[in-house]
Amino acid sequence: QVQLVESGGGLVQPGGSLRLSCAGSGSSLNTYVMGWYRQAPGKQRELVATISSGAKTNYADSVKGRFTISRDNAKNTVYLQMNSLKPEDTAVYYCNTHRTYGTLKYDESWGQGTQVTVSS
Repeated sequence: QVQLVESGGGLVQPGGSLRLSCAGSGSSLNTYVMGWYRQAPGKQRELVATISSGAKTNYADSVKGRFTISRDNAKNTVYLQMNSLKPEDTAVYYCNTHRTYGTLKYDESWGQGTQVTVSS
């Protein structure tokens, strides 16, 4: 079982930046898809960005051009650089890892979440 610990959340003004980190332990994540999801109050959890084991990235339309996902396999860590933050980015951000077989997910793990608040 993979354990994930997020860090880097906080309060930032609109237009500001934050960098989230998610460190994994318990297993090498080199073959895993790693990603970030978020959940705002009263809303469903939604995909923010993912990065495959081959470093292919995928972003939600709402964050394209502002957020960048990256990974460091040597450190078992995934990052989310968030720039030009907007109040609508306010949410709890969750780290996710999983493996895939075709369209199926397996060995999925979630972090505990880190709060990001964008407000003046």
